[in-house]
Amino acid sequence: MKLNQKKSLIILLAFISIVSLVSIISFFVIDEMKGGAVGDGQNNFELIIDPGEPSSTVVKELAAAGMIKSSVYFNYLIKFTRSGNKIKQGVYDINDGMSSRKILDVIISGKVKLVSFTVPEGYNNRQIGDLLTAKKLTPSREAFLSAASNKALLEKYKIPASTTEGYLFPETYSVPLNFPADRIADMMIKRFYKKLATIPEAKGITPKDLHAKIVLASIVEREAVRKEERPLMAGVFLTRIEKNINLESCATVQYLFDKPKKRLFETDLKIESPYNTYINGGWPPGPISNPGLPALLAAFKPEKSDKLFFLLKPDGSHYFSATFKEHLEAKKQFIDVLYK
Repeated sequence: MKLNQKKSLIILLAFISIVSLVSIISFFVIDEMKGGAVGDGQNNFELIIDPGEPSSTVVKELAAAGMIKSSVYFNYLIKFTRSGNKIKQGVYDINDGMSSRKILDVIISGKVKLVSFTVPEGYNNRQIGDLLTAKKLTPSREAFLSAASNKALLEKYKIPASTTEGYLFPETYSVPLNFPADRIADMMIKRFYKKLATIPEAKGITPKDLHAKIVLASIVEREAVRKEERPLMAGVFLTRIEKNINLESCATVQYLFDKPKKRLFETDLKIESPYNTYINGGWPPGPISNPGLPALLAAFKPEKSDKLFFLLKPDGSHYFSATFKEHLEAKKQFIDVLYK
């Protein structure tokens, strides 16, 4: 190669290197100027992307909310990274401390906003439906109850009932907005069986026998206040069944009302319903609540005794009696004095 050709090649390579370097520097400068964060993260925006929504609409919403510096740049970024078809529907938490690249990463990764909800021990399905409605995770109580009674769901877990009452484990959950109600129920049932697996006595139990345990646990859950009393309380109910004595559980009567009453009256105890264990013998038709682990443990490990009655004392504990006479004396001592 001639000397002049070598010089020309060196000059050409140098020129290309300089152009490349300038291009890279320019890219980062433009990236920071046009694609950098607008603010310091103090301003938040809830970005809702509907199914099939074009990327151009998403960019307009971000620009209108003041979350990006340049719509042109953001559209270029989408095209350059070929992300137009990767943007996922959902609800996202965006703030002005995020760069355009960060925002794009979030909406194509599907890292949607999560909503947390806590189901207290002893809530029934109606109460869970109200809770989810308040959290905007289901349109109504009825919508959730319908989803929680889905036949496919019942068959999947071999639940011998027409509803999942008793199988929705009370705990804290986090789900994205617009998460299907039947999937919420499914998630809660999975948690139930995971907790059930920690009880050795539950291993290999049949669906029918498990359902009976859940009925007992659901009553204990609604009757008990102190966890340490639950095994003894479960034993009381089992002894009454063995002796063919009605359960006479106030909790089963409370289940008849849309919202629990502060106090039941004699007229309430006469309501005609298979769930009224004051006028019907045996167990109620199904669970009356969704019990937590302590109540489930009590159902599987009841404490047997000669006790047949119990009543709630003002301090939150229960007084257990072996005879009706003793029970009446306790009622005079702890209950009747409160209403004189």
